[in-house]
Amino acid sequence: MIVRRIFLSAILLLSGCATPAPTVTPTPAPRRVTLAMGFIPNVQFTPVYVAVERGYFAAEGLEIEFDYGFDTDLLKLVGTGERQFVIGSGDQVILARSQGLPVVYVMNWYRRFPVAVASLKPLDKPQDLIGKKVGIPAFQGASYIGWLALLDAADINPGDVDLLSIGYTQVESLVTGQVDAAVVYAMNEPVQLRQAGYEVSVIPVADYIDIVSNGLITNEHTIAENPELVRAMVRAMLRGLRDTLADPDAAFDICRRYVPEIDDESAPLQRAVLEECLHFWRADDLGYSDPAAWQTSQAFMRQIGLIETEMETSEFFTNEFVVKP
Repeated sequence: MIVRRIFLSAILLLSGCATPAPTVTPTPAPRRVTLAMGFIPNVQFTPVYVAVERGYFAAEGLEIEFDYGFDTDLLKLVGTGERQFVIGSGDQVILARSQGLPVVYVMNWYRRFPVAVASLKPLDKPQDLIGKKVGIPAFQGASYIGWLALLDAADINPGDVDLLSIGYTQVESLVTGQVDAAVVYAMNEPVQLRQAGYEVSVIPVADYIDIVSNGLITNEHTIAENPELVRAMVRAMLRGLRDTLADPDAAFDICRRYVPEIDDESAPLQRAVLEECLHFWRADDLGYSDPAAWQTSQAFMRQIGLIETEMETSEFFTNEFVVKP
């Protein structure tokens, strides 16, 4: 009987000392976020693809879904709260704010405005365009704003140039001599022409006026209700941008997985396009907006009648979500 009591006491003692089963905290499911891109899958979005592929968004608890389309339409969706994030240009932010859409630019990407004028004939300065036929994709959008900015900065009367709408046929129109010059994206058509063996003269708009270009845009509601989400998006995108600048070859390999149109034949051209993009992305202070550039952009847009009233430039952008690594 004594032995049995000792045995039962030992069982009770061991039971009391047993380690309880650990509590397993379930890993929260990643938050799905739609990023409106403003174009089709393209090498220009390489830093975003790098951020996805290397898990930078996932590390922030985010799962990114791309939504491609025209940037003006997508910006309206962000302004009305139907989307939270879009990649777009500063001039579009100013236009949207003038129309009452509460969009906010939260991360600078393109440090230089990428629109330029290209020609297969010698072209040294904007005044060389006077009296010439110049093709432009359309009388709207970033190309048109860049064109107007160049004329304004160079003090050229728009009526002194024969501006023609040619759609996105700049390369063909230049090669066949239909126009003397064309409004282009500096990292696109000039690269195509050089790869084809042509000598190209290029006048970048950014050499004459500092207009805020592409970056990450959200809205006031998202900033107020979920600032950490904005901060997470900015952190992930900047990591992808830094990686791309540091190792473009590895970044291009990743890009090819997201842009199926890049095959072995087109890869050299697209790699050259990415190389040209790097010149527009580099900066000592990646992500930060320059207040002076916003002031210049608004003053120009008001001067040519794109907006009617002057607004506080602090409404257009914020640098609070950009943190140095």
